[in-house]
Amino acid sequence: MDHPVILEMKGIVKSFGPVRALKGVNFDLRAGEVHALMGENGAGKSTLMKVLTGIYGANEGTIHYNQEEVVYSKPKEAMDAGIVIVHQELNMMNHLTVAQNIFIGREEVQGSFFINDASSIKKAKELFSLLKLDINPTEKVGNLTVGKQQMVEIAKALSMDAKVIVFDEPTAALTESEINELFVIIDDLRAKGVGIIYISHRMDEITRITDRVTVMRDGEYVGTVNTKDTTKDEIISMMVGRTIYEDPKAASTVAEDAPVVLEVKNLCAGTAVKDVSFKLHKGEILGFSGLMGAGRTEVARLLFGADKKESGSIVINGKEVSINSPQDAIREGIGYLSEDRKRFGCIVDMTIANNTVITNLDKYIKSGLIDDGAIVKASDQFVQSLHTKTPSSKQLVRNLSGGNQQKVVIAKWLEQNSDILIFDEPTRGIDVGAKSEIYTLMNDLVAQGKSIIMISSELTEILRMSDRIVVMCEGRKTGELDISQATQERILALATDR
Repeated sequence: MDHPVILEMKGIVKSFGPVRALKGVNFDLRAGEVHALMGENGAGKSTLMKVLTGIYGANEGTIHYNQEEVVYSKPKEAMDAGIVIVHQELNMMNHLTVAQNIFIGREEVQGSFFINDASSIKKAKELFSLLKLDINPTEKVGNLTVGKQQMVEIAKALSMDAKVIVFDEPTAALTESEINELFVIIDDLRAKGVGIIYISHRMDEITRITDRVTVMRDGEYVGTVNTKDTTKDEIISMMVGRTIYEDPKAASTVAEDAPVVLEVKNLCAGTAVKDVSFKLHKGEILGFSGLMGAGRTEVARLLFGADKKESGSIVINGKEVSINSPQDAIREGIGYLSEDRKRFGCIVDMTIANNTVITNLDKYIKSGLIDDGAIVKASDQFVQSLHTKTPSSKQLVRNLSGGNQQKVVIAKWLEQNSDILIFDEPTRGIDVGAKSEIYTLMNDLVAQGKSIIMISSELTEILRMSDRIVVMCEGRKTGELDISQATQERILALATDR
């Protein structure tokens, strides 16, 4: 590639107290390239990007942008210079509209006091037309799904006429069709000379969209390779020092006479869920696949009592049950791992220990007092078994990486000893090493007799983990496949109701 280097980071060191998060990291970006930045959770990728964009100051090292040494003390300075980051964790104001979120701080003003909302709405519509998205600019962001919020975040970055865009897990909540649309946009940006730093744990995306790959491990620079000259296994080996295979499951591991632990009959809730029926067997992983808006999460929320069903029945172990709240679902042995762990999965300003026991706190009250020692002891067991990276279970969840936050949510439902577990996008934003650990955990759980409903937008994940697959489209169940019959093509055909 003959394109000039527009960004160069040399010897970047960043410490937080005694912890050295970055240890002399090097990274460069050329105009018109997509450069992947990869590494397990805790490798230092996000920290490096926060140093680049002025969120953190480096202790040592230099940054050159357009051949000039720069130091940004806050993100706005970087944005004004043309460096924009689309964060993995959504940074939205839920009470504002889509258009207001996109152009906040950059609004046109009428007279001396009034913001020209009409102008922002018009520009937002133009952006969504480019992205081929059906999103209402006047809708409040809090009313959107996680996937649509992510696309709004991407639209915001594109509205800034950036010369360098950092995409941090941009496709974690997107469907295959939305990912394809995003890649068309990225190709267009590349053709215009924009440099793109692409952080993702999805290996198929890396080989499909990037030109080079830089790998980090434990805060250190491991190496940079041309994407076309390497393989998935070589990249993974650089990241974790071992090979992790993602072959699809060849056949179901569920016994033919396994009892039905959950039966859903004719479940309905407005236009989101239309007459959905299915069965879940003991020791089974039942995958739910479909495009965004198919109704998968809506079904999960109805089963957990987070939303109200209009009609239909839920039968657990042969007995029809009434689930009108999450408390009802928990009493019936159902645990729900939400796709949005920060809003619905954990309380980030509480410790790991307290999050772990929060749904089962009565168990740790003796003579009217909370037994903190017993809580820490119970939490420590899950920290060890799930390989959660933390100094102790007294650490605040906010201070953990995304993958380790996810492990805390899983620990909460394991501590509750739920027999039916709903995993909604269980590996969203998680690196390949942590993914493998969660996959092993899920297989261990079903081997112990637990039953799992797994909702995933990754077809490779659906095919690797599921015993059976339910496919949905626009609120309806359009098909059901045994894993031995399932292919990506068959799933997508049902997901688009062809």
